[in-house]
Amino acid sequence: MKRFLLLLVVSLVCFSGKPPVDDPDYFSPPLDIPLSLAGNFAELRNNHFHGGIDLKTRGVTGLPVYAAADGFVSRISVSPAGYGQALYLEHPNGKTTVYGHLEKFSPEIENYVRTIQYERESFAVDLTVPQGALPVKRGQQIAFSGNTGSSGGPHLHFEIRDTYANEAINPLLYNFPIADKTSPVVLSETIYPLSGDAHVGGKTKAQRYETERVDGVYRLKGNPVVPVFGKIGFAVDALDFFDGSLNKCGIYSLVLKVDDNLVYSFKIDQFPIEDTRYINSLMDYEQVVRYGRKFYKNWIEPGNRLPIYDSSENRGIWDATDEKVHTISYEVSDVAGNKTQLKFQVRSQKMNVLTPEPAGTDFFPFNQVNIIQRDDVIFELPEGTLYSDLNFNFQQRERIPGTYSDVFLLHNVYVPLQKFCRLRIKADELPERLRDKALLVTVDLASGRKSAAGGAFKDGWVDGSIRSLGNYAIGVDTIAPVITSLSIENRQILKDSSCIRFKISDNLSGVQDFRGTIDGNWVLFEFDQKTATLTYTFDPQRMVFGKKHELVLTVADSKNNISTYKATFFK
Repeated sequence: MKRFLLLLVVSLVCFSGKPPVDDPDYFSPPLDIPLSLAGNFAELRNNHFHGGIDLKTRGVTGLPVYAAADGFVSRISVSPAGYGQALYLEHPNGKTTVYGHLEKFSPEIENYVRTIQYERESFAVDLTVPQGALPVKRGQQIAFSGNTGSSGGPHLHFEIRDTYANEAINPLLYNFPIADKTSPVVLSETIYPLSGDAHVGGKTKAQRYETERVDGVYRLKGNPVVPVFGKIGFAVDALDFFDGSLNKCGIYSLVLKVDDNLVYSFKIDQFPIEDTRYINSLMDYEQVVRYGRKFYKNWIEPGNRLPIYDSSENRGIWDATDEKVHTISYEVSDVAGNKTQLKFQVRSQKMNVLTPEPAGTDFFPFNQVNIIQRDDVIFELPEGTLYSDLNFNFQQRERIPGTYSDVFLLHNVYVPLQKFCRLRIKADELPERLRDKALLVTVDLASGRKSAAGGAFKDGWVDGSIRSLGNYAIGVDTIAPVITSLSIENRQILKDSSCIRFKISDNLSGVQDFRGTIDGNWVLFEFDQKTATLTYTFDPQRMVFGKKHELVLTVADSKNNISTYKATFFK
């Protein structure tokens, strides 16, 4: 009961509609330069919301990064992907700030991390720091800005989180000096038929319309009155910009009305970090996959658990059956209060259209466990995996070269999955000698191209977890990774006095592990996944100079195919 009451209180605090900010001046800027954004909070990203803001660093790395408030280092993460080198600071106000893609930490923090990396003999670490071990003061330098992890260029990723609710909070609710008098932009609108008898413009598929701006208000290009009928949904392609910047950012809030009736709205002050993948229900996922367009879908699917919606009538689905003309109006806003309007008209008009038969071999309710079970394949979708009911299309095709099973078509790649799903494919055609090299692969039927999807041989099946629909089969990986030296010539001559660098790559299952030693002692090779580069910077505290050294580097992929590089050099 106590736990229930605590959750209730947290829910009321978090989702009462009030911004989650007590003192808007509590945090100071983490950079000592004029602030400019490359990305904003809740911007639409692939499979996740952007959890913070991306602060530009003038196109360079190495700028000082400062603690935004008093507190202590609670977590340190070093990873070849994601946030790369990242710091998490806890503060007395119940918030945590996050600093990502760092080049390096301040000396005290750097020594703390480096000691543990050498103790564990691991580059990648995710450390929970005891409270009080690394205290910080507001304005104290804690790191240098960088381009590590999955960063697309030098910048500082900065977040503010609710420490206890584990929710990301919009940093722009705090008084950071970022100029923004620029209103959002509306690029296009899509109208969807959502019931069996519905149509848009005389067609039973969604129709997209470009927009134009006239007298400060957006409308559909050419100002048509669009004929619609049945249950209708809307979606808008909208962006926000900041003053003096061409970077495309996400919008903060949206209100949709039919005539003067509110049918849908959202505002993103914060979101639970564990719910970030529900972005695939807020967006039109198919348009993302097909065209790279990121539409905000203006109705709420029944399996969508995002707590960002202020109100909605019939979950935003509008019933267009009254044979009248209606005005559709949007108000799109950014967090600074700049607003943009889109207005257009539709006519409820029943037309004679050919209604397509529902595709699919199986009906999958969104709120149940769903299973495809055949003699040679079993596919299980846990409850809560789908956002809406789905007529699931399953097909089986003959195997193609390079695979060891038939190809199983699991619906298509245009329907998103919220949870991991178990997929098992019978391995009758897999030779015994290849069992430990087997994995699930996705297959492009047109090109024959295969991509790794994980999994392993177990009890006569190749068994794994997938989070995307598509075409699957059994593949094998028997080829070891490739190691290419960038710093040692002929395995003897050191070409760089400061470091040793390698390129590493794998043909299918991906690099799983690497280990480098010099004179038999483990050394810290840092891995940049986006450039596939391993770098060891000579460490005078851990290495004796002025002699010949023996280097051994081993790289293994996920199927334990191993490559070894050996060299003897003078340093």
